Amino acid sequence: MTTILFVCHGNICRSPMAEMVMKEIVRRAGREKDFHIESRAATTEEIGHDIYPPAKRTLKAHGIPFTKHAAKLITKDDYKKADYIIAMDEENLYDLGWLTGQDPEKKVSLLLSWAGEKRDVADPWYTGNFERTYEDVVRGCEAILEKISI
Repeated sequence: MTTILFVCHGNICRSPMAEMVMKEIVRRAGREKDFHIESRAATTEEIGHDIYPPAKRTLKAHGIPFTKHAAKLITKDDYKKADYIIAMDEENLYDLGWLTGQDPEKKVSLLLSWAGEKRDVADPWYTGNFERTYEDVVRGCEAILEKISI
């Protein structure tokens, strides 16, 4: 089983959106048993909070099911257990560098790098553009499944 862990700043917008989108993409591909997918925060600001309501509305508008969520901080144990840790932006990579000891196992990457793009997934908490974030998340998640399936 392949374990994928999505990480963003607070684990209330981008990373839970990516978690739910990836779970749905995997479900539609009939590969649920092949993957364990979760999300975490790189910082402590939102620990315990549910998915931000506009993120939920965006997922719902696209028919992506989601479950009750409580933001969790990534731990060293998460690093050990995960096969892939997918960050949403360069700041997340920096934060993960401290936690992972600079990623000695090379598990950490940016989401859009999977789709061949060298840019961050913009944080909709600041931009207000949840649709754009959703589109980026879908592009990255589809590329992950394609590349892991090869």
